[in-house]
Amino acid sequence: MPRPSTKEDLLKAAAENYSTLMDFIDSMTEKELNTPFDFSGQPSKKEAHWSRDKNVRDVLIHLYEWHKLMMNFPKNNAKVTDSKSAISILPPDYSWKTYGAMNMVFWKNHQETSLESAKALFKKSHANVMKLIESYTNEELFKAKYFCWTGTAPLGSYFVSNTSSHYAWALKKLKAHRKNCKSK
Repeated sequence: MPRPSTKEDLLKAAAENYSTLMDFIDSMTEKELNTPFDFSGQPSKKEAHWSRDKNVRDVLIHLYEWHKLMMNFPKNNAKVTDSKSAISILPPDYSWKTYGAMNMVFWKNHQETSLESAKALFKKSHANVMKLIESYTNEELFKAKYFCWTGTAPLGSYFVSNTSSHYAWALKKLKAHRKNCKSK
């Protein structure tokens, strides 16, 4: 599926990828749900997230925490009238060079969260993000520089990254885990 470039396509892709991800999780066996992730023997999987997330809960919490960032992004910038005053989607202590450390904080903060709680948090945050998308017009979402606080990217690209694309990333990781479980 091509990257969404309209509100309709964004809502459709986000809903479909969410449904596919949740259906996949629901289809996982007890072994798959309870076996810790281990991608250490796979040199092609060198990005930090392959070693960070240890289970399905960690993946869902990652998505949930990024949903929270997305929900706050427009709210934090509601009164911003120039790009110099824009507040990043990332918390003040982080940048695009250091957001990996932020992801580790998310991971650490949820080590006592159960899988069921993670599912509930993710389900609710997904619904909230979808409502937020609905509140914008197609032009607000996909016209470049419509909002001064989104920089050169349209607001919709942030939503794509935090929904359909992120869900596809999560599904890829869970499928790789399933493959690992079957080979053991």
